[in-house]
Amino acid sequence: MEGRKYRGNYRRNISGCGLAGMMSEDGRLMSGEPIIRAMEVLHDRANGLGGGFAAYGIYPHKKEFYALHIMYDDIRAKEATDVLLDERFEIDSEETIPTRKTPGIGKSPLLWRYFVTPKADRCTTDTCEEDFVIDAVMHINEKVEGAFIFSSGKNMGAFKAVGFPEDVGRFYRLDEYEAYTWIGHGRFPTNTPGWWGGAHPFTILDWALVHNGEISSYGINKRYLEMFGYKCTMLTDTEVGAYAFDLLLRKHKLPVEIACKVLSAPFWDEIDRMKEKGDPMADVYEKLRMVYGSILLNGPFAFIVGHTNGMIGLADRVKLRPMIAARKDDMLYIASEEAAIREISPELDRVWNPKAGEPVIGRLKNPVNNNSKAKIKAKVKVKETVA
Repeated sequence: MEGRKYRGNYRRNISGCGLAGMMSEDGRLMSGEPIIRAMEVLHDRANGLGGGFAAYGIYPHKKEFYALHIMYDDIRAKEATDVLLDERFEIDSEETIPTRKTPGIGKSPLLWRYFVTPKADRCTTDTCEEDFVIDAVMHINEKVEGAFIFSSGKNMGAFKAVGFPEDVGRFYRLDEYEAYTWIGHGRFPTNTPGWWGGAHPFTILDWALVHNGEISSYGINKRYLEMFGYKCTMLTDTEVGAYAFDLLLRKHKLPVEIACKVLSAPFWDEIDRMKEKGDPMADVYEKLRMVYGSILLNGPFAFIVGHTNGMIGLADRVKLRPMIAARKDDMLYIASEEAAIREISPELDRVWNPKAGEPVIGRLKNPVNNNSKAKIKAKVKVKETVA
C-alpha cells in the first residue's frame, strides 16, 4: 500500500510454505497447543519471516460482537483509529492482546483488540452489517498510516507476526485459547515485503486463508474484486483469495463445491471431454468459467480456509503444491505433509491425497448462525491505557 511503512526483514528463501489445519466437526473446543506442534514439524518449510494462526470459537462470551484485532505502529495511529471506530461502532470493550516474551520474536507493534457492533442507525439488514464492517476495515487499513486491522470476524481471531510459526503461537499464548477449528501457516507470501501484517492468514469477516504458492493471475483477480468494493492494499497475491471466498460464498451464495470450481476451474479440454461423455456438469462448469473467468486463480497454490462453520482445503487444478488430508473420528486434518498430522494424531482412520482442484470440505454438524441480528444493548465503553 502506498505510504505504508513495512517493518521487518527482507530476506528471501525459496523453501515451500507450511500449512496445517484441524477441525472438530462436533464443535469440540481444543487448545492451540496441537496446531503449534504441527507447525513445528513443518519448521523447515518456513524461513522465520512470518507465521500465523486463525482460531474459531475462542470468544464465546463475546460471540455477538465483531472481534477486531489491530496492529498499531504507535499511539498516534491508535488515536486516529479510535476516532473512526467511535463514529461507526458501539464498542463493548477493548484491551491489549495478551502476549509473552518469546525467543525469535522481536519488537512488536501495539497489538489491540476491540469487541464491537455497528451503530444501530448504520445498518438495517444482516448483509448491510457485514458489508459495513468490511468497508470500515478497508477504510482504516487504507487511510490510517500505522494501523492495520488483521482480523474482523465474530467469535474468532487471527494471530500473526514476523517469526517461525511455533514461536508466533507461543508469543500469542495460543495454548491458553480453545477453538473448534485451528489453521496455521509458516513463511511469507511470495512477493510481499517482510512485515507483521504481511504474514498469513489473510482475513475478512470470519474468512481466514493460508496459502502455499503464488497467484499469477493476481492483477486480473484484483481488478475483478475491486468492482465489488474490495480494496487490495496488502501488496500480496494471497489477499485476493480471502476476498474471493467472501464474494462467492457470502455475497453470491454459491455452494462451497461450486465456489471451489470457480477458483480452481477445470481446463477447457477437460470440459470438452465431459461433454463427449454426456456429463451434465460440463454445462455448469462451462457457464461458471464464462461468468467468473476473471476470478479464476492461476498459478500454483494450496489453500486452507477457515470460516465459522467449517474448513476448506483446495489445491490448484494441476496441484503444483502439496496437500494431504486425514480423518480421525470427528476430526478433519489438512496439512502440507502427513508428518504434521501424525504429530498430533498418530492413529488415523483415513489418509488421502486430494486430487488437483478437488476440495476437502469440513462442516460443523451444528452450524453457527452469525448473521442473525441479536439485540445488543449499548454498554459502557471500557478503555485501557497502553501498557
